[in-house]
Amino acid sequence: VASLITIAVIGATGTAGSRVVARLRARDVAVVEISRAQGVDVVSGRGLFQALAGVDVVIDVSHPLPADERSTITQTMATATRNIVGACAARDVQRLVVLTVAGVEDPVFDGFPYYEAKRAAKAIVLDGPVPATFVKSTQWYEFATNPAAVSSHDGEVIVQDWLIQPIAADTVADVLVEAALGQTHPPRTIAGPEAVRLPDLTSKLLARQGDNRRVRAVQPALGALGTGALLACDGAVVLGPDVDTWLHTLAPAAADGQSADGDGDGAAPTRLRDHSNT
Repeated sequence: VASLITIAVIGATGTAGSRVVARLRARDVAVVEISRAQGVDVVSGRGLFQALAGVDVVIDVSHPLPADERSTITQTMATATRNIVGACAARDVQRLVVLTVAGVEDPVFDGFPYYEAKRAAKAIVLDGPVPATFVKSTQWYEFATNPAAVSSHDGEVIVQDWLIQPIAADTVADVLVEAALGQTHPPRTIAGPEAVRLPDLTSKLLARQGDNRRVRAVQPALGALGTGALLACDGAVVLGPDVDTWLHTLAPAAADGQSADGDGDGAAPTRLRDHSNT
């Protein structure tokens, strides 16, 4: 089946997308890589219809962000999603596999812009004409240095004290590929095997990278982020590796790798730079 199907990966150069592309190619699947690096912009729609010529299945791991302050994250993500669904419908794409965040529907996240944007995007997909499968993931280990919750100042790393149940981006990519190639298409909610506090995860990653800066935990911007709302829900599929096993897959001196493209949903464990003098 794999050799007879063409799969497009939107966000192909990001953290998840690059892993998905590698796995599909290893199975001899015909892959169309779609990202800004290939001249496609999901927010403006530029090049999207053309890129989907001959595509059977689309895996969307894109992470569109506002270009300026005139647009909100919800407006940007909604526009991109409408463009993706519209282009898929126009090209008669058979299935759309969408990566999203587990738990976004929880009312505790009302007013949290990123999660509200994810809700809006999901509703647009569900209302559209293209059959869709959602893969809902908890935060990734690679989130340990994500600027959404981690910053550096005066030689100190400041981390919001989120309580998370992280999963490896490699594992997420495995599940996305199976969802795209599988004969059945139930929604999947996936999580890692253990709950950890984000400052602890960041400390372990920095130590692995040989970075001895002090990590200071601060209160999350939204209280629910630190009290368990991000943990796996009932029915989630728990998948390894655990934290320590994942850390040992990283070369100590080469654990960075964040995509410069920014299309991937999430960030690789990039080395934190101190911006206190910038």
